[in-house]
Amino acid sequence: MRVVLVLAGLLAATSAFAAECRQDRAIYADRDGGYELTFEPTGSDAAATSHHFKLKVLSSSTVLDGIVMPGDPARSNGMVMYKCPEGDVTGEEIAACTVWEGVIYALDGAGDAADLPDESATAAAGVLLSGFGPSLRYSKLWDEGKAKVVPWDLLKLKGCAA
Repeated sequence: MRVVLVLAGLLAATSAFAAECRQDRAIYADRDGGYELTFEPTGSDAAATSHHFKLKVLSSSTVLDGIVMPGDPARSNGMVMYKCPEGDVTGEEIAACTVWEGVIYALDGAGDAADLPDESATAAAGVLLSGFGPSLRYSKLWDEGKAKVVPWDLLKLKGCAA
């Protein structure tokens, strides 16, 4: 009985915490504690992207850049990139620095998937980057030794940036 009460309290605390955190400040982590994904404001209502985030490889100082673009049909299409050139770049240059590309699903407490909430909406309980782990494993980051642990595709809400 005590275990049930403790678990119920933890779930209630997690739900209350998520209700207080906006998506553009949500911090997520994989189950093994090797990666941390932090959303940040896009900085413009006119941006072609709907979300921005940083993905840290916690065993090194490596930080990847991520963006989400709305799709048609409605999907949260994401990209994770490493050391992309700035300014006017070609498709080949973007492809060369892209570590992962796919749909980012927001998961609620019951595990149901949906598009990412708007930046100002309540943060999702989890995010799923389908195929991210294998994509990272076969990327130049792995070859360069900047990542050494294959992450799970599911990251759960762990905090909220100030």
